[in-house]
Amino acid sequence: MRLARLVVSLLPGDPGAEALLALLLLQDSRRAARLDAAGQLVLLEDQDRDRWDRAMIAEGLRWLARATSRRPTTAAAAAYVLQAAVAAEHARAPRWADTDWAAIVAHYDRLAALTRSPVVELNRAVAVSFADGPAAALPLLDRLADDPRLARSHRLHAARADVRRRLGRTAEAAGLYRRALALAPTAPERAHLRRRLAELGAPGAVG
Repeated sequence: MRLARLVVSLLPGDPGAEALLALLLLQDSRRAARLDAAGQLVLLEDQDRDRWDRAMIAEGLRWLARATSRRPTTAAAAAYVLQAAVAAEHARAPRWADTDWAAIVAHYDRLAALTRSPVVELNRAVAVSFADGPAAALPLLDRLADDPRLARSHRLHAARADVRRRLGRTAEAAGLYRRALALAPTAPERAHLRRRLAELGAPGAVG
């Protein structure tokens, strides 16, 4: 954020710089709520939103408003604006149930067309799963399974597992959670995946 503020000061009025600062502020505003007292991962839907930094959110929204008041001049700047817009939708929602998933999908539609990024497509599919239900997201996620750029992505396997869990396809979900567990890079993420396996009553949930 210090570097982003420096860029804003060097490029006054640049929507890409302003949107990048907005994105960093909005993302970092949730930092205190991402782990519990034991260091375990807390999903966005379960986070205590009273622990979000409201001053940081307010500043992030102000920078985003400035960025969106002018047309971005580069694809990179436009991408930062759209990423910050997604973060803003989460920041504005007082509860998980109030999240405007349709707006988030719309932002990802534009971002996917702009970047052609499989990571963006993955995030878009997850948003679709909450906007339109897990069945709608299932083919979108499975289509990404053969993309070599996501071959080592534990998040893809976890997302494919999550939609199957929500659809009651327990055995398939367990297999994909195990694949995600083998690739997860951090202890909190591995612990979260083991808890998911345990919830499914699946072998391999501990250790």
